[in-house]
Amino acid sequence: MTNIHQYWVYILSNANRTVLYIGVTNDLYRRYCEHKSGKIEGFSRRYRCHDLLYYESFQSIEEAIGREKSLKGWRREKKDALIRTTNPSLKDLSGEVFAFGTE
Repeated sequence: MTNIHQYWVYILSNANRTVLYIGVTNDLYRRYCEHKSGKIEGFSRRYRCHDLLYYESFQSIEEAIGREKSLKGWRREKKDALIRTTNPSLKDLSGEVFAFGTE
């Protein structure tokens, strides 16, 4: 029996969409809740990056980390274009992805 793992690369932003936070996790919901509640110190808490704008899934942690590093090296314009491929209005996707309303 093969264990199938799932890893996520995600992009969060603040309400004004002026900053982007890129991360990787094996539990997108848990990680989103940690960001939203402010439990994670650092950039995402300081800039209130609570809105999920984009995510991708991977079966390999190495692939996910590689993608995260790649995205972090991109210029802002390229990141914005990637986000808009699946989320043209830059809305917070958390309510749809996690099947609950955002506060």
